[in-house]
Parts: sequence; structure tokens; C-alpha cells
Amino acid sequence: MANKPASTEVAIHELIAGRWSPRAFSSEPVSRDQLRAVLEAARWAPSSYNAQPWRFVVFDRSVDEVAFKKAFATLVPFNQGWNARAPVLIAVTAHTLTNKGDVNRCAFYDAGAAAMSLVLQAHALGLAAHQMSGFDVKALRTAFELPNDVEPIAMISLGHYGDVDKLDPVLREREKAPRQRAALADIVYAGGWKKAF
Repeated sequence: MANKPASTEVAIHELIAGRWSPRAFSSEPVSRDQLRAVLEAARWAPSSYNAQPWRFVVFDRSVDEVAFKKAFATLVPFNQGWNARAPVLIAVTAHTLTNKGDVNRCAFYDAGAAAMSLVLQAHALGLAAHQMSGFDVKALRTAFELPNDVEPIAMISLGHYGDVDKLDPVLREREKAPRQRAALADIVYAGGWKKAF
């Protein structure tokens, strides 16, 4: 089920309207060129003072199954369930300090922008990508010896779209259900808090 476009209030670009977070993956490997393309898209994301605080740790099952299994083990059980076939996991991390040693208050925002660039490029290539917060940060940090000034933010499953019918029944229904977002009127204000746009 590769196509699940958003029902938008105003027409937006297909790349944005068509991007969604599937849980049905096939086990088909992601090519090195595709992987490099999504990471290159992330590299060109904007960042405050051009600090580029993001760092990505790639766990490709077809290249290093041991590392992949260690990363997979950090996912919460729910996420392990639907990631059984995903060929690639990517840890999104951010340097939390500036070059001067001060706290970079924009690090997470910037890393999130890079992650969004990554998943948009994945969608443009016809790949499936799903960002997750459901993983054990401490376990990931320990397993891969992350430095103290690097904070794991998210994990991204990356691969080819799979067969929805291979998901358990509850997830199958969620996969097929329409996407939902709050209305523009609920999230956008004009000239002050809670003032209608």
C-alpha cells in the first residue's frame, strides 16, 4: 500500500501530501544509491548558524546483521513487531553542544528538519520511511557507545512498501485508515495566541 495521500484543506505539493508513515515493509534491501540519496537530502537540511548538529547511524541488515539486530533490540516491543521485515534502521542523533561548548538549543529542531528531508527524499524515491520515538535511548547509547554530547532523538525504518495483509489485524486496520490531522484553525493563530487566522 504505497499510496495514502493526505486529505488537505488547501492543495499542497504531492511530495508532502503523499508522504506517510507505513508499517508494512518488504524485506527487499535498500540499494546503496538509494541510501546515499536519502542521507544526502538530510545533509542539505537547514540549521541554525549552519551548525549541522545531526548525525545518522545506519543499520543495514544486508550489510551488518549483527549491528542491525543490536539496534532492533532497542526498539520497544510494539515497534519490533511491525519492523520484523524492515531492511534498514537509522538512528537520528544530535550534537547538543555548539563548537564553543554552549548548549545548542536548536539541535533537536535542526535534526528534525534533516530527518524530514530524509523521509521526503525516501518518498520521492518510492521508498517507505517511518519515524519512531519508541526505542530505548539508554540501550542505544550503550550498545553503540555514543558520546555524552550526542542525544538519540528518533529511529527511522526505511525500506520498500510491503504487504499490508502480513500485519496483525489491528495494525492492518490502522494502515488502511485515512490519515488525520488537526484543522488549520486549531494550530495557526494570527497576531497573538488563539487569535483566529
